[in-house]
Amino acid sequence: MHLNPVTRRPLAALGAAIALASPCCALAAANPAWHYSGEHGPEQWARMRPEWRLCGSGQRQSPIDITGTPARSGSALAFHYQPETLRIVNDGHTVRVRYGKGSRMMLGHEALTLQQFHFHTPGGDRLNGEDFPMAMHLLHKSAAGQLVSLVLLFRLGAEHPALAELLPRLPARGQPEQTLPGTLFDPARLLPKSTAHYRYDGSLTAPPCTEGVVWLVMKQPLTLSSAQLSQLKALFPPNARPVQPLHGRVVSEGG
Repeated sequence: MHLNPVTRRPLAALGAAIALASPCCALAAANPAWHYSGEHGPEQWARMRPEWRLCGSGQRQSPIDITGTPARSGSALAFHYQPETLRIVNDGHTVRVRYGKGSRMMLGHEALTLQQFHFHTPGGDRLNGEDFPMAMHLLHKSAAGQLVSLVLLFRLGAEHPALAELLPRLPARGQPEQTLPGTLFDPARLLPKSTAHYRYDGSLTAPPCTEGVVWLVMKQPLTLSSAQLSQLKALFPPNARPVQPLHGRVVSEGG
């Protein structure tokens, strides 16, 4: 299947509240009833509130299964991340590590500021049907408000050295946001060696499932150990939305 390049769309519809949230966990604090399974799971989100109707009727939803032969987009990635003091919160859906304005990603000629990263078990997005036990989403925002989620996929294997440093510092559910003075973490240590990636136009992966988020899924999977995966699973329940139909969307690839 031949797929054409993704067209980037503005994110004005997201509003100020979602600009501070993550693609996985928008409005989690305001709407604690939704979950990733059970009677308030993904199949019910669209029925729970009128403003969440896109969770059932949206045509550009995330995550997806990336299959076929994507078209070349020409979009290059470059990273200018910096070590920063850890600011961490466990909201019951995931653990989020927040960043200031010092770390940037270049997508072509566009500069995007790293806002935060967070975790999913299992991973959500698939590559040719492969389901990954864990993924990290690194959320970026442009000066115009465009949200771009960089997805790192993990297989079970060797221990990830950067995660080995980070995981013992992640808080349990119910604790307030923590700032760890004097503890610096460089997100560049999480990245694969290759910048090759897939790109598609998607959405938040939790209510209200707002569309217009650009998704960049790194082609090179990373590894974490079974012990590291168990550490994450002890912090929050499974939190991946099922893969969504493409509805004619196109996927592209860049380097």
